[in-house]
Order: sequence, then structure tokens, then C-alpha cells
Amino acid sequence: MMTKSGQIARACGNGLIVTVGVAFLLVFLLLAHQLTRSDQFSQSIDELKYPTMWKGIFPAELLSLGLAGSASATLLYVSSYAGTVTTLSLTLPDDDSATGAAATLESISNSTDCGPNPSWLSLDTADNLLFCLDEGFVGPFGGVTSFSVNDDGSITKLNKLDVIQGPVSIAEFGNSGNGLAIAHYSGSSVSVVDASPEGELTLVQNQTYALEGPGPNPERQEAPHPHEAILDPFGLYVLVPDLGADLVRVYKADADTLELTPVTPLTVKPGSGPRHGAFVAVTSFNVYFYLVSELANTITGYHVSYGEDNALGFREIFTIPTHGEPRELPAKTGAAEIVVSPDRKYLIVSSRWEDSFNITNFDSNNSTEIPSDPLITYSIDRATGNLTKVQEFPAGGRVPRHFSLNQDGSLVAVALQGDGRVVIIDRDIETGKLGDYVAHADVEGEVTAAIFRED
Repeated sequence: MMTKSGQIARACGNGLIVTVGVAFLLVFLLLAHQLTRSDQFSQSIDELKYPTMWKGIFPAELLSLGLAGSASATLLYVSSYAGTVTTLSLTLPDDDSATGAAATLESISNSTDCGPNPSWLSLDTADNLLFCLDEGFVGPFGGVTSFSVNDDGSITKLNKLDVIQGPVSIAEFGNSGNGLAIAHYSGSSVSVVDASPEGELTLVQNQTYALEGPGPNPERQEAPHPHEAILDPFGLYVLVPDLGADLVRVYKADADTLELTPVTPLTVKPGSGPRHGAFVAVTSFNVYFYLVSELANTITGYHVSYGEDNALGFREIFTIPTHGEPRELPAKTGAAEIVVSPDRKYLIVSSRWEDSFNITNFDSNNSTEIPSDPLITYSIDRATGNLTKVQEFPAGGRVPRHFSLNQDGSLVAVALQGDGRVVIIDRDIETGKLGDYVAHADVEGEVTAAIFRED
């Protein structure tokens, strides 16, 4: 499994190689012309290295491609229960197959300013801010911290706000995207924080819930456990799957005041334990919502309607096992993340504590295979909302709590909580299939999130 990625070369493409070759032939001819003119010999050698006349004739990025190195770098931010937020630099060779170079994933900075138990990261690219949630295991509070994102990828703490214990997810909303809707797992709450462009944090609202009695799974459903905050495609509602209450709480979002008003929740099968969800908007009249339930290990698809006064309605389309077909799973198995690809054609879910694959060790000096949980990919029928299974692929290790896709969907970053590792996997954007492991990095502690930063 530990092969180099032959697909990385598509980032350049054969057409670009030809273009660069033609460009440098023209540059050579122009430079030769300069050198053969006797009245130009007063120019210094240094001036001839980068003739001013090149500017405007060739695009700057084309010149820098030829004159600079042969690799491109992307940044990732990674949180860990060890109390760290780490910046990783992913370097992809421009042509792996031609040069034989390997991709690298290296730590370039580290911050402990989020708190002792970072659980979630959210990037505000418009204001160059990173928000980090501290779950606050030891209590009595959790925290939200804002960071400025520096040009070199490092982060600088701006502000920190104590909030109800157990924050695990953020949905950004509001006219300027300055509202942070936060789900609090252990605190049985949903809150809203106003984040200014300068990173100032102000509490707007808290809503805390209780159960009349434990749910069908009393060990996990002894209290409400809001697990994720999700913004609908039109910025009108925030949805919060509540694992403990077997509900998806629904709130109408005021884009001006940032207040969340509860409306009729979506009730799910008792004992299913809804965890995370994702929307797909085909058109304004054709919207789907996919819900992954941790305790039942299922995916449920809904058709979403916006009625009078934009009231939200849900019609269930299907409920299927996370693997698509019924199968015997270890008792501890728990579905985790669900993500829709940027082109809205594919859906990926992760499953934990299965150890359903054995893969080659990432340590080249260790021949012992390591267990891995799966990532499961489905294609989305945009006309009906139904899913068709495409692939099961090893996530690169144990407990893929979180994963994210880059902007064009060609790479997947997997946060492996059980192994203290981040793995980058190549992805075919046409077929939706995962391919080679591109790079990996060990991160201290239980990794909770890994997100891309792309300018």
C-alpha cells in the first residue's frame, strides 16, 4: 500500500510541461539575441540572469515555476488531545513519476495556546483566523480560542473565551460569517459566539438541555450530547445532531443578531445516536441531508424542503448500514465523520474500532503490518438522493475520528485518533476512489482534527 502517488503529476499535466518547454526555448532565443548585440555587453552578468524584458512577456508564475524549486506546498492544521495545534507542511513534487521524489509532511510550528484538550478546528480564510475548541475534560469550562494565521503557517493567539464544558464542533454563520454555533457534547448545550474580524470573542447565547430519563443505550444516552453544528446550504438554519437525545436539533439562524431560535427537531430512530451530518444542494428545490449515526452505524438520507416562511421539512429517503450492506461488526464499532466531496457527487464516511484492514507499516524499518479502520465512499444520485457504494479503503490506521478534503477534492487528510497520525491519501476526483498514501506524519497524542489551508 505504501506506493508513491502516480497521480500527483496531474497537478502539472502534460500540457503545462509542453508550455514550460516552449517558454524556455523562447527565453533562450531572447537571451542569445541579447548576448550577440555588441552594444549590450555593458550589462552585468547578474542583470542577464533575470532580464527585465522577461516581465510582461511570460506570466510571473511561469517564470517562478522554471526559476524556483520543483515542488508545491500546502499547509494543514492538526489538533490533538495532547494539548497541541500543529502546522504541517505538505510538499508535493511537481512530477513524482519523472523525478522519483517523494511527498513530505512535516511539522513547521506548534502551539499549546488552545488549551489542554483541543477537539475541533475551523478556518476563517476571509479574516485569516483559526478557531480552536478546547473540550475541557477536567472542567469546569471548555474554551474557544482565536488565532491569527501568519504567512509562514504559524498561528498567534488573539483571544480566548471560557464556554460551557465539552465543545466539539463549530458552524460559522451570519452575514459576515462571524457567528460561531457550537455543539457541546458533555455540556449538553448549544451556544453562539460572536467572533470579530480582529478575533475578539463575545458570548451571544447558551441553550442547555436535559433528558427525562436515559435513552435505549443508557451508557451513552444518559444525557443530551450535541455532537456537531451544521449550517444549511442557504445559511438559514443550524442543525445539531444530538447523540444522547436521538434528535437532530434545528435552529433558525438570525444572520444579523446571531441568535438561534429552536424549531421542530428531526426525530430519529431510538438508540441510533446521531453524530454528524452533511448537506447536498443540487438546486434550491432539490436538497438532501445525510446523517451518520454512531450507535446504530447507519447512514440516513433525507430530502429537505423549504416551505412557507422557509420552514424546514425532512422526508426520509433511506436508512442503510454505514458499509452499505448488513454485516457483522465488532460490538465497539462506531461511525464517525461524514463528508461530501467539493463537486457534490460523492459522500465519504469513516468507521472506527473495526480493524477491518491490515496495511503495510508506515515505518519502513518495521515489516509488521498495522490494523486500519475504513473510509467508505458512495456516489450520490443527484436526482433521487440515493447512494451507491463505490469503495472501502483503509484509512491509514485506527480510529479515523475526522477527515477533510482539499479544495479540488484530490487529497484526503485523515486524523487518526487511535494512532497519533495524520495520513494524506490521493483521491481520483472523477471516480471518487481513494488511491495511494501520499504522505504521513506522527502527531503526539490523540489526533482530533486535520484541515487544509489553501490560499
